[in-house]
Parts: sequence; C-alpha cells; structure tokens
Amino acid sequence: MLVINILFYLFSFIMIASAFMVVLSRNPVHSVLFLILCFFNSAGIFLILGAEFLAFILVIVYVGAVAVLFLFVVMMLDVEFNSSNSSIISYLPVGMTIGFIILSELILVFFTWKREYTMPDLSEVIVNNQYTNTETLGLVLYTENILFFQLAGLILLASMIGAIVLTVNHRPSAKRQDIVSQVNRDSKNSIKNVNIKPGSGI
Repeated sequence: MLVINILFYLFSFIMIASAFMVVLSRNPVHSVLFLILCFFNSAGIFLILGAEFLAFILVIVYVGAVAVLFLFVVMMLDVEFNSSNSSIISYLPVGMTIGFIILSELILVFFTWKREYTMPDLSEVIVNNQYTNTETLGLVLYTENILFFQLAGLILLASMIGAIVLTVNHRPSAKRQDIVSQVNRDSKNSIKNVNIKPGSGI
C-alpha cells in the first residue's frame, strides 16, 4: 500500500508539473513533449486505479497519434518564435483578467462550497466477476450510451471536415493530376518533333 501511495504522488506531481510546463514553455515543440509526459503519467495513475484499458488507450491514442501529430505539425510549420513571444505582451491584460476570474471562482469553490461525502454500503454493491474491465466498459459504452457515442463521432467528423475546408488552399498555380487527360493522351499530342539547326543549340 505504501508503494502505491508513493507512485500515485509521484505520477501526480510529474503530471501537474508537466501540465504547467505545457502552458509556460515558449517553444511549441517543448510544449508538445511536456504534453506527452503528462499523458504518460496520467496513464500511470489509471494503472494504479485498476483501469488498465483507459491507460493503454491514453498511451496508444493520445500519445501515439494525437500528440505525435501535434509534434510533427509544429515542427513542419515555419514558426517565428521571436515574433510569437513579443505578441504575448499585447495579450497580457486580457490574460490577467481571465486568470483573476478563474482564481476567484476557485476560491469560491474551495472556501464556500461544502458537500457531505458519504461512502456507499459495500454490501449492496454487486460485483460481476464474469466480465473484465474492458468488457464491462464496452458493454456500458456500446449498449446504454451508444447514442451519445455516435453523436460524439458525428461531432468529431463535422469538426474534421470543417478544419479541412478552412485550411485547404486552392492555388491556381498548383499542379494537380488529371487522370482523364492522361488516359486519353495519344502519341500525336504527346510527342513533338523539333528541327534544330546545327550550331543553334537547344
């Protein structure tokens, strides 16, 4: 039990510290790397809690796909760090205002809101050992909450299509492949004989 508590506090401390560094890092590449570290520590906390499926999904989906995609996009973009850092000062009043509002809300929550925590009677809890953690999560997700799951998928699909439409760049000078014209080409239109006079060059 002592080892589990030490691991929990260790993962929690690293996760919170890396989450702060995601926001405070001036380099976007460093922010993505700290985000990956935060995901790994969150997966460690899920493993301690016994939710191994959520831990593996967090590592595979978020670290393996989303965070690495963020990293490649940031590295491929030609971002001028000096100009981006200088523009932060202009947004400082708005950021301080929003931070003050969030801090006031947190103070109100911690010092004024009270809730009586009651532990449920463990004798009334029915534990079904027939299904594993992953099977139980799948049954709840794909039976009772299938409508919400499908709606979430449609929202993500609509947002992905909207992002593609907003970011696509229709340049008239861009070269595009015309398969129909390539298939219909013949030797008369593809080959051109040029009579070059001697000494004139190409």
